[in-house]
Amino acid sequence: MIMLALSGSARSNGALNAGYICFEALLQAYDAAIQKKRPMALVTGFLRSTFVFLPFFAFQAYGYLNICVHGDTDELRPWCKAKLPLLYSFIQSHYWGVGFLRYFQVKQLPNFLLASPALSLAVYSIVHYTKLLHQLFQSTSIHEQIIAIVDGRLVEAHESSDVATVLKSEISTGLHNKKQGNTEVKKRKSVAASAASAASLDGNTSTGRIVGDNKDECPLLVLPFILHLTFMTFTAFFVMHVQVSTRFLSASPPIYWAASRILAPARGGSCKRWGYFIIVYFVAYILLGSLLFPNFYPFT
Repeated sequence: MIMLALSGSARSNGALNAGYICFEALLQAYDAAIQKKRPMALVTGFLRSTFVFLPFFAFQAYGYLNICVHGDTDELRPWCKAKLPLLYSFIQSHYWGVGFLRYFQVKQLPNFLLASPALSLAVYSIVHYTKLLHQLFQSTSIHEQIIAIVDGRLVEAHESSDVATVLKSEISTGLHNKKQGNTEVKKRKSVAASAASAASLDGNTSTGRIVGDNKDECPLLVLPFILHLTFMTFTAFFVMHVQVSTRFLSASPPIYWAASRILAPARGGSCKRWGYFIIVYFVAYILLGSLLFPNFYPFT
């Protein structure tokens, strides 16, 4: 939570990471509702998400107090009179020309070409993992997935993250619960174990890993990453200066999951030619970007 808040203090889009906390809170709240407990996870999730947004809100308040309240009242800036006075959005729109479709100009075509590799990889990863999530929802119910995630996290808190160890713990716990006559826990463990088995082909993939070696594996935990990347890709292409997509999207894990899938033909990679292109592009991004960006060229 603290690290995500720090990311939001450095870049405004860092505040979007609060969505991961919200997703976790929803899973825990659903599990609590099933067990007929108070969904306190919603309260804690809201507080933690608010903390992540706090640096962004604090800076907006700082700007409002200095410019709109303590500044020259005779010449108030237009954003000071808005219903929701946000300094950030005004600066982006007024001084940088950021807005929906405002960057769609013929003279900006080179910048769109510059951003096309990152955007293409982002779109590919979104489409690919959306298809896998669709297959997951068809094969396993969301209820079973949530139970597997929540119970799996509880097991991992005390055991190793290896699936075989987790499943072994599930079985031993189930035997113990049988002796205790706790049928409800047995049922939850059974559902969690079956869902975990469905999510892993060989049963030896770490549950701590979001995406495993199996090309068709895609657990429910991938969903917030795809939603996050989809929002960022849409914003980068239609609203922002499109060349910023290169570094803006580079913080999203699904891009690297998709790239690794293409780079591994033995595990369902698409084409070696695209793999070579990705390697060349990543290396060029590091070397050329390190030279061009500090010299104010629009590489990123």
